[in-house]
Amino acid sequence: MADTLLEKVWQAHTVRTMPSGHTQLFVGLHLIHEVTSPQAFQMIREAGFKVRFPERTFATIDHIVPTASQLRPFNDVLAEDMTVHLVRSCQDYGIPLFDLDSGRQGIVHVIGPELGLTQPGIIIACGDSHTSTHGALGALAFGIGTSQVRDVLATQCLAIAKPKLRQIRVDGQLARGVYAKDVILTIIQRLGVKGGVGYAYEYSGSAVEAMSLEERLTICNMSSEAGARVGYVNPDEATFAYLKGRPFAPQGEAYDRAVAWWKSMATDPGAPFDDMVCLDAESIQPMVTWGINPGQSVGVNKRIPHPADAPESDQASWTEALAFMSFEPGRPMMGIPIDVAFIGSCTNARLSDLRTAAAVARGRKVAKGVRALVVPGSQAVAKAAEDEGLHQIFLDAGFEWRKAGCSLCLGMNEDKLKGRQICASSSNRNFKGRQGSPTGRTLLMSPAMVVAAAIAGEVADVRELLK
Repeated sequence: MADTLLEKVWQAHTVRTMPSGHTQLFVGLHLIHEVTSPQAFQMIREAGFKVRFPERTFATIDHIVPTASQLRPFNDVLAEDMTVHLVRSCQDYGIPLFDLDSGRQGIVHVIGPELGLTQPGIIIACGDSHTSTHGALGALAFGIGTSQVRDVLATQCLAIAKPKLRQIRVDGQLARGVYAKDVILTIIQRLGVKGGVGYAYEYSGSAVEAMSLEERLTICNMSSEAGARVGYVNPDEATFAYLKGRPFAPQGEAYDRAVAWWKSMATDPGAPFDDMVCLDAESIQPMVTWGINPGQSVGVNKRIPHPADAPESDQASWTEALAFMSFEPGRPMMGIPIDVAFIGSCTNARLSDLRTAAAVARGRKVAKGVRALVVPGSQAVAKAAEDEGLHQIFLDAGFEWRKAGCSLCLGMNEDKLKGRQICASSSNRNFKGRQGSPTGRTLLMSPAMVVAAAIAGEVADVRELLK
């Protein structure tokens, strides 16, 4: 019988079916960071538990770490305390930690694939909602809460309800100036931020298959913004080539055996889905959000929609969004002035993102009055970018070149918007207050579009710079 990757991986990791109907799954890889793990470690200490499989848990410092100077102790007392707690817990329980002096520190969803920890056919858990990122390599990756972090530390298992499966096919060829970020923003716009609730998303089609692994990571990263807890792409030759030689990937004959098993976990031809959605890649254009959730977006050359044109269930949220953003319906997206330009986050801070952005920034200057930051997703990304001279292109254009971390994506560190500033951002959330200021405004877009906005000082169409 033809099966999906979801079904195969689920069955391979099932420990038992619980009385609640949930499945107890064995977690092959547990990733932790400094924000959601301290309370979990405290709970297992108080309960007298041990970490069941410390060799299957890996830690990094990303959310709260400063990106201007990372000299210890940090100026931010809370950031220093949380870091000290994580370091101590990793020492106490024998958990590998990619600390600031390791050369491997970075955003948890960047370093997992980068180091070869993320592999096809496994269950991954992490106390962060963008854990779905790892599905790009054919894993089932769940974002979990602090109490579940505790459970995974103590048992290496996760109790969870099995989702239904929606296949999202994107066929055709993306136009020049249209990127993976535009694809996932289009998917969320069409299906809604709650459209994926209760579903896992399988991304497929010729446009997805033609994407690099790093582009697929961007797609899967924002599955949670579509309401889907899991998103994945079936492993293929591009996946296997990406993993070959990475530090934690199988080596030699073990790699060959692993590839054979990884291939067997991909969705079979003719496997059943609960739902299917098809998109034409050639119809997708550069996207920009105008509201306060990632589903409120339009093509860059379109106008901000009127709440009266929204489905009845969305009219109140559209009205709320326009009021918060101080935008009038019918206003063109192009030309909206920005104050800050941010390239970073677990969505778009990998080497390929920086290469694409640098190609647009080369020989150009950030507009007067715009503050522009580039924050690499990991120390390895930063080093590779510096080896290629990308950092100098950004510096020459007027961008700040920072150290690895989550930075302005979530405003939990020193990088924050001020007041009513508008930020052109390559991150994943445009919620109220997301970037550190309760009244700050976020416009989500691709890294190339962020550069175009930084140079123009306003929302601009990157395609005009690529001619």
